Amino acid sequence: MRVRSMLGAALLGMTMTASAAPNLAEILAGPQRSAENRARDVYRHPAETLAFFGLKPGQHVVEVWPGAGWYAEILAPYLRESGQYTAAAFVVKGSDVPQWRIDSVAGLRARFEAEPAVFGNPEITEVGLPEAWTAAQPGSADLVLTFRNVHNWLKGDFERRMFKAFYKALKPGGVLGVVEHRARPGTSLEKMISSGYVTEALVIERAESAGFKLEARSEINANAKDSTDHPEGVWTLPPTLRLGDQDRAKYVAIGESDRMTLRFVKPAR
Repeated sequence: MRVRSMLGAALLGMTMTASAAPNLAEILAGPQRSAENRARDVYRHPAETLAFFGLKPGQHVVEVWPGAGWYAEILAPYLRESGQYTAAAFVVKGSDVPQWRIDSVAGLRARFEAEPAVFGNPEITEVGLPEAWTAAQPGSADLVLTFRNVHNWLKGDFERRMFKAFYKALKPGGVLGVVEHRARPGTSLEKMISSGYVTEALVIERAESAGFKLEARSEINANAKDSTDHPEGVWTLPPTLRLGDQDRAKYVAIGESDRMTLRFVKPAR
């Protein structure tokens, strides 16, 4: 606990003064992030991605299915003093919930509670099957962000309900930011589900059917080395490397997946 409190104090003094806005660059380099997580910045480009989505102090930002908290440990400290971070996590109620989901949400909650000087007071909600479709208080969010999740919802055939939940959570004029593994145009739905790569056309159609308007696209998270055609789909590549040592050097050289980065807006009227 002594180590945690020292880290919290260091970050507290580093990221905020009485009159200064949070410094994202310093948070990205902060002690709350592991060396392993920082090493992935070269593939995930958090500073550029969050700037593209319009992250600002004072916002209410909802991150959907934050998993182990890779982006949570950036967003929650950034919004700690000015704003609100909501983790719209996996649904963990019910008798058939996988244990790994329960453990994931419990781990995220425990970390937030152990380091309030770093993370402030994030909110944790649930969104997804079977019937949890309120990611945040309706009309409260400035930004809803999702990173590499659409393929999971597609596999479960509930992606349309997720996009509707995001629309409901956002204020008029609010932004939905989507990063997703990108399939080649014309890829079949069956192949998307099995590979984890999704076409931009499908993501745009699903978002627009929920009421969103596509505002901008970015190639921030593109990877021209990724053919998207791998034996174990996207999980062939880092960080999963599902084939183990088989052709490991080849897949490490490719790096993480080619990704779309899309910004949608909920119309003001």
